[in-house]
Order: sequence, then C-alpha cells, then structure tokens
Amino acid sequence: MVAHFDRRLRKAAVTTTVAAVVVAALSASQAPDVTADGNGRQTTADNAPTSDTSSEESATGNSPYYTDLPPLKSPLPSPTTGTPSSRGASEAGIPATVLDAYKQAESELRRTKPGCNLPWQLLAAIGKVESGQARGGRVDAGGTTIGRIIGPQLDGNGFALIKDTDNGVYDGNSRYDNAVGPMQFIPSTWAWAGRDGNGDGKEDPNNVYDAALAAGHYLCRNGWDLSDQADLDRAILSYNNSQDYLNTVLSWLEHYRRGTHEIPDGTGTLPVGRSDDTHAGASPSPGRTGAHPGSRTPGATTPSPSPSPSPSQTKPPASNKPDNPGPSTKPPTDPAPPTENPTPSPTPTDTVHHLEKTGTTAFTAVAGDTFAQRIGARAETKAGKAVGKVRIRFTVLGDTDATFTGGDKFAAVTTDASGVAVAPALVAGEQTGAFTVRATVIGRTVPGLDYKATVTERVADALASTGGTELTCTPGGEFADPVEVKATLKGAVADKVAVTATLIKSDADPAENDKGPYFKDADGKTVRTLTGLKTDAKGLLKLPKLYADDTEGTYVLRLTTAGGAQLDLTLKVAKAAEPTPDPSSEPSTEPQA
Repeated sequence: MVAHFDRRLRKAAVTTTVAAVVVAALSASQAPDVTADGNGRQTTADNAPTSDTSSEESATGNSPYYTDLPPLKSPLPSPTTGTPSSRGASEAGIPATVLDAYKQAESELRRTKPGCNLPWQLLAAIGKVESGQARGGRVDAGGTTIGRIIGPQLDGNGFALIKDTDNGVYDGNSRYDNAVGPMQFIPSTWAWAGRDGNGDGKEDPNNVYDAALAAGHYLCRNGWDLSDQADLDRAILSYNNSQDYLNTVLSWLEHYRRGTHEIPDGTGTLPVGRSDDTHAGASPSPGRTGAHPGSRTPGATTPSPSPSPSPSQTKPPASNKPDNPGPSTKPPTDPAPPTENPTPSPTPTDTVHHLEKTGTTAFTAVAGDTFAQRIGARAETKAGKAVGKVRIRFTVLGDTDATFTGGDKFAAVTTDASGVAVAPALVAGEQTGAFTVRATVIGRTVPGLDYKATVTERVADALASTGGTELTCTPGGEFADPVEVKATLKGAVADKVAVTATLIKSDADPAENDKGPYFKDADGKTVRTLTGLKTDAKGLLKLPKLYADDTEGTYVLRLTTAGGAQLDLTLKVAKAAEPTPDPSSEPSTEPQA
C-alpha cells in the first residue's frame, strides 16, 4: 500500500505450523458454519448461503474489511506468538456516539420496517468489520468522522472494477469508486441507499448516524426478516459477498449479543488483520491501492502498537528434566482454570430512564442575536435520581439557520453531579420563525426532549429621512431625488431591519393608493407597496426610483418597521410653474414724444 494510507502495523507473522493450526482452529471456533480440517484449513458447509448481489449493487463493492475476531473469554490453548488473544475493555466496547447511532437506527427501523427485525448488534458487527467502529469513535458531536475514511480504489486490480459514479464528491477519486465512511458505502450504492439519520437535512456517508440508518435500510430490503438465519446470511452477503466476511460479521454479532459496553469517543482501538493481506505479516498484492477503511487522513499520526516478539525472541519452554536430579521438593502446579471476563458493571448511561427539562422553556431571540436563555436537560433514573457523567446531545432541527456558538448544529455535553447538562448558547440567524432543539442521551435509546425556539425580526424604534429637499414631480415624470432613510434602535444603528414602503391614500387612511406616485417592479409594472427592503450595516435604506402618473396632488409615502418605527413622507405631483415674465423684456406701451 502506498505511504499515505497510514496503516497500523500488522501482527507478527505466524512462522510455525503449530501456530497456524491454532489460528485456524480458533477462527473456526468463532465463526458459525465454518470448520477446520486436519491441516488447519477452513472449510464451509455444503449448504453455505450465497448472494447474487453484484459488486456494483453491494454496499461496499466487496471492498477489503477487518478480519480480527472478537475477544476470547477463555483462550485455550494459551495464546502464543501470532495467535489471537483476549482484548482489553476498550476493544470490546463501542464508542458512545457510534453505539448511539446503531441504536437510533434500530429504533427507526422498528418503526418503519418492523418485519425486518434489525438488531443494532448487527450494525455494530458490520461497523466493527468495516471501519473498526469509525476508527475507534473518532467522530464529532454530530457523528461525522474526523477525517474521511476511504477504502481502496476499485480499479479491478485485485478488487472489483467500479468506475467513478460520483465525480469524486465522496471519495475524492474521479476515475474509480472507493468505499466511504464508517459503514464503507460505495458512492453508487449511497446514491439510492443514503439516509439522513441525524436530522440535519443532509445524507452524508461520513456521518455515523446517516451511515448506520442507511445500512439498516440496506439490510432490510427485499423483504428480508433478519430474525431468520437464511435471510440474515443473505443480507450480510449482499453487503460484502464473501463467505469469510459472513463468518466474521456473524462472530461479532454473537459477541455483541452477549453484551458490550459504552466507551468514550476516540478511545477505541483499530483491528489489525485485513482481508487484503496475502497472509499475516505479508505485503498486500501488487497493484492494490487506496486507503484502508480504517486509515487516517493523510498527515495524521497513528501510534504504533508494541511489536510482538519474534519466534527467535520468544523464550523456549523449560525442559521437564531437572538440572539437578533428585526428588523435587516443589509440589506440581495445576494449570490455571479458564477465566471468564466478568460482566461489566452498568455505566451511568445504562441507568438513565428519562430526561427532564430544566430552567426556562421559552426561547426567543431577535434575528442575529444570541438567545438570552440556555437550554438544559437533566438525566434521571426511573426513581427520579440524578445521573451524572452522562453525555447529552443537543441538536438544532428544522428550517433555520440558528446554530450553537461556534456555528455547529450539534453539541454534546456531559451531565454534572446534579444530572444537568446545559447546551452552549444558541445564536439566532437571519431566518425568522420557529424551530426545535432536541436533547437525547448518547448511547441510550430513551425518549428525547424537544424545546421550541423562535427567531423574531430585527426591530427599529425610529426612522428618519436623510434628505433635506422637497419630494416633487411633474405629472407623468420621475422624482429626481431618491428617498433615503436611517433606522435606529434606542439611538443606535439598526442594521438589517426589514422596512415596508406603502403609498397610502392619506394620513387618516392607510389603505394603498390607486393613483399618484408609484414604484416599478422588475417587469416595469406599477406597484405601490414594497416589502423585503432591509437597512444596510449603517442602518441606511435607499428606496427604488419613484414615478408619477398624470394625477396632480399631494400624496403620502409611509415607511414602517418591526418594532413600531414609522415615517410619513410627503410627495407632490404638480405642473411646473409658469415662468414669471421679465418686465424689462416687455415692449413699452408709453407714447413716444
């Protein structure tokens, strides 16, 4: 693989026949429907399921995947160099946001496709095999991966041949497609399978909520019932058409069904084994290019694990023959009995039964301003006891440009000792109207809380004309001087304030006039009311040119704003005054002498 894929070190090579047999036997013991022959080779049952899904129609394009098997609870025989070993808690756990995405997807599919019976553990198994749970949970508060996860280019050289279908939008490759994101969708499949799982109005394969929901819908197509083993096998094989892939996913599915736990985002570990490795420790086949599903973005650094000792470095077992013949005074030691990993204690998140609103429930701000009140939620047990150290996600939903401080529509906050999490301050955008902020527990499927927020128009309490000349025009002509006004609020400049201009009948009658001065719209038609006008950064507004019909008279132009500001301007339409005769130029009527 080329250098920019930043791969982690592979496991040490298996150099003895005994170790190879152990690896095969352990792998077979954890993969359903797989057996190993006397030489350690894996064989599958005659009735092994198959898939007729083509590479172009599969989720991943049959891209490479991680082959590591679940942690062993009772490793027998004891692990040696090159064999699987029991993993730490971080490897067995699932990052909080990633776990939440899987559970949210399961909940949505229960509602929309109840006959599918999709378990979230299946999504977790596929997510583990495809990207190591989004590279150990390296995601932001909204669930988007920190850096893109890109698979090898599918150029037919050791992989399927799938030419570019997205113009490089998702994978950055305009020649061939690559699998993308935590669930490793190829762009051609994402085009019809993509979903918006986090409610931000976008379908992003790099977002674990979107990708998990898309994977759920993908696995639930064709009327499959995933509680049926045959349908489950078909669905998994359609994701990646490989018998070994099926066995690996089923192994992780069974592992997660037995129980798992939440770990902090970014603390998970990446698997090591890869399906595109020719064998452990060997280089991949020539011509295979592209980033691994778990690779970091170019330039990122990945700490290397401590290398496993080579066989030459491994201390040989001690001989049974004592150095000094004679009766032994040391009693024989029985081998230690197998130990089971204890069931993890419930995390604080596991104890949350519901959320409660705290503080105010009315949130209103003027466009462009910061909301004075902040949104808070309290995590409680069923008995109403506060639960601290629980992560709450706040999400801005709806047609709005309001965001949290910093410009994000998501925020993740940990509850304090009183069980309360307070969202960052909300900042109103320029779009007015109501929207929703939803609070949910990350890693726990309990009903969320919805908070209503409203953005109102910018206001001004005063309008003043900046012009000092009288606004006059002759019948059928144009007003020479433009109308310009300035808006203020409590004496300060009121910028971006909406202004309505209406030519009314009189001070006492605010109805729109049907004669006299008028504006023109884009088509040159007569209009006497203008909306959508806004003051600039200095609070100034210059109106479009005014025209007059043939009706003489005195008219009123009324300008109003939200906040109560009003200004009436007088317009006069009259014929030009007759020129006054110059007495010196008139002929004399006096008789001449």
